[in-house]
Amino acid sequence: MQLQDQINQIDTQLQQIDMQGQRAIAEIQKQSLQPPGPQTLQQVDNIQIQVNQKKSELLEQKNQSLQNLQQVQVLDLEQEVNQFQLEGFFTVGPGDNLISKMQVEILLRDGVIEEIRGDI
Repeated sequence: MQLQDQINQIDTQLQQIDMQGQRAIAEIQKQSLQPPGPQTLQQVDNIQIQVNQKKSELLEQKNQSLQNLQQVQVLDLEQEVNQFQLEGFFTVGPGDNLISKMQVEILLRDGVIEEIRGDI
């Protein structure tokens, strides 16, 4: 459940950012004159912009994690998933079947080669 843990951690970070922003704004307002001057209002706006930017980044991460979680949930155990294509060099000689040499699959499990399918 790593993805769910990531999502929970992002939710916690979102709450912390909100609280930190509110505390910073409250501190500025407490130290400023009443009614607040333009400099104080600018400081409050800057803090709010920073908070919103960070929240936007975190929400983007959360959305990506939720999409990944959704994809993982529809997979069957031990199901193979095509992750990427790899380009590389290989040796050929006269009489080799070029098409079969180009149709090699490498099966990985947790980053370790488990099987090589095809003619190398």
